[in-house]
Amino acid sequence: KSTVTIGLVQALTAHLNVNSFACLRQPSQGPTFGVKGGAAGGGYAQVIPMEEFNLHLTGDIHAITAANNLLAAAVDARILHESTQSDKALYNRLVPVVNGVREFSSIQLARLKRLGINKTDPGTLTADEISKFVRLDIDPSTITWQRVLDTNDRFLRKITIGQANTEKGFFRQAQFDIAVASEIMAILALTTSLADMKERLGKMVVANDKNGQPVTAEDLVFSSLFWLLHYLGYKLSVCIFQGTPVFVHAGPFANIAHGNSSVLADKIALKLVGEGGFVVTEAGFGADIGMEKFFNIKCRTSGLVPSVVVLVATVRALKMHGGGPNVTAGAPLKKEYTEENLQLVADGCCNLQKQIQIAQLFGVPVVVALNVFKTDSHAEVDLVCEIAKQSGAFDAVPCNHWSAGGRGAVELAQAVRKAASQENSFKYLYNLELPIIEKIRIIAQKVYGAEDIELSPVAQSQISRYSKQGFGNLPICMAKTHLSLSHQPERKGVPTGFILPISDVRASIGAGFIYPLVGTMSTMPGLPTRPCFYDIDLDPDTEQVKGLF
Repeated sequence: KSTVTIGLVQALTAHLNVNSFACLRQPSQGPTFGVKGGAAGGGYAQVIPMEEFNLHLTGDIHAITAANNLLAAAVDARILHESTQSDKALYNRLVPVVNGVREFSSIQLARLKRLGINKTDPGTLTADEISKFVRLDIDPSTITWQRVLDTNDRFLRKITIGQANTEKGFFRQAQFDIAVASEIMAILALTTSLADMKERLGKMVVANDKNGQPVTAEDLVFSSLFWLLHYLGYKLSVCIFQGTPVFVHAGPFANIAHGNSSVLADKIALKLVGEGGFVVTEAGFGADIGMEKFFNIKCRTSGLVPSVVVLVATVRALKMHGGGPNVTAGAPLKKEYTEENLQLVADGCCNLQKQIQIAQLFGVPVVVALNVFKTDSHAEVDLVCEIAKQSGAFDAVPCNHWSAGGRGAVELAQAVRKAASQENSFKYLYNLELPIIEKIRIIAQKVYGAEDIELSPVAQSQISRYSKQGFGNLPICMAKTHLSLSHQPERKGVPTGFILPISDVRASIGAGFIYPLVGTMSTMPGLPTRPCFYDIDLDPDTEQVKGLF
């Protein structure tokens, strides 16, 4: 999709003389050093400088990691200090006398207000008010805020923290998520202004107290988080290739987050291209994941309505969905993928048909972009395009931008312009007022093709808790494998008759969505046997990065 995104805007800008902008996500170091590689596109349709784009370009991920882990540290430290100190000792430390004067900080005044204590003089609080103020009474078993790291590390999926003697016996099981799955990353991608970002950061729920009430970032280190992150709201990095500008801002994964670049990037790009211009914004993975979340989450936040969906397909992927042999990363492809096999292609087009149908649920015209490889035969390419158009696509176009740059995507750009001029009957998939379970069921049945859903006891308990806490009217962000329409990666094509298991449900209140985990989905990827980092090197003489792709 990144390659098609760049190729399309190159064609629009350099060949059709249409003002256009691409909006991409900042790549995570997880896949860059893992198995997938970078996300700059490829060949003659990529963001340059590719090395800077794939490594640290915006600084978003590092700042988010620091802010996320500051909050995680604050949660555990607060539990420790509350368990080892009296109310008076806590109060004296939280509101110390400095140069003979004791004052509340702004974050403490805000907490007093939330508690209904309308006092500003620290010396006037009663003993009961002091106790309410100093004790968050966090229930450790309800902590949902995890530490993050922008590295694939399977051994951090479940850990024990607090083993040192200095932590006085306070230890618990915890885990690391990959940094781009942090709620803070989702907030950066969905925020519309600094004021909106500040409000969202404060709403992040980290745990519940022992009375079952949510504990938020506002109760802990909220102001410091905002200070760490505020410059990210201004910092959109721009790369240009073949006269085409690209905004790079935010980077949430699509399988374990909402998977779209930032609302700010889209809105600024729209202003810059002007009337008649095009903004091509990329959503992660397939129509069942990144696109569904783009419509149901991002469009609700931004208020923007897309003119056309560009659905990317490859002959190779369709052959796999048609029953082709398993593909192992790094291993040579089997001959089924490099030689003409019209039957495999035809059988696999059921998945493409389903992806088109998913897009049509939202009432937006669909153009299929067939990303052509040198091993694809003309007959295979023609077959895919014919089936796509028969299945309801506005058009289906073979693209050669990888080898030819923007020139290879001119036909796609023309199709996109025509489709964007069609009537648009955009609609959301579900009403936010529906119960959480019903919204999950609608996505499972209408998008994935499941027969029904099955909630674990943990998931049922969390849904009940979030509903009681007033969070039931939020959209849903499913964490699901990208390798199948179902929860089982090995099930290709269009699986049917399956029950979708929901193992857990989390709440990203600041970002503004409920976050169910499907099956065994992990929020921390692992490294393969032979990761990409074996090939990445720096030439000390030329200072050129080698082996990055």
